[in-house]
Amino acid sequence: MKVLYTAEALATGEGRNGHVRSTDGRVDLDVAVPKEMGGSGDGSNPEQLFAAGYAACFHSALLGVARQRKIAVADSAIGASVSIGPLEAGGYTLAVHLEASLPGVERAVAQELVEAAHQVCPYSNATRGNIDVTVAVVEE
Repeated sequence: MKVLYTAEALATGEGRNGHVRSTDGRVDLDVAVPKEMGGSGDGSNPEQLFAAGYAACFHSALLGVARQRKIAVADSAIGASVSIGPLEAGGYTLAVHLEASLPGVERAVAQELVEAAHQVCPYSNATRGNIDVTVAVVEE
């Protein structure tokens, strides 16, 4: 792979109850187990960070596909929900649900754009076949 960029971060403390910081300092925050999982909830958590990254990356992929197809997309947004749950064999797994809002774009066209973005988004490519990812276009 030809590397275009590498992000680096360090986690310290007690894993999900600790601190994360990127080497450039742009990400620098406490993490905590969510209340729903028996923790304090007094910090962000890996699922929130993954949801934010996936939403931003998918949005960029969507806008790129729209530009290639010369389809005007304004005021679009991507929402990402990342869920964590136990595996029967032990450990945990994730599931992702992405919702795309494309005001003013015909629903069938919006669906085509979302499906094409799902094929080129690096996060989608990394998770494909590993976790459940669903993608939907929300009604405007």
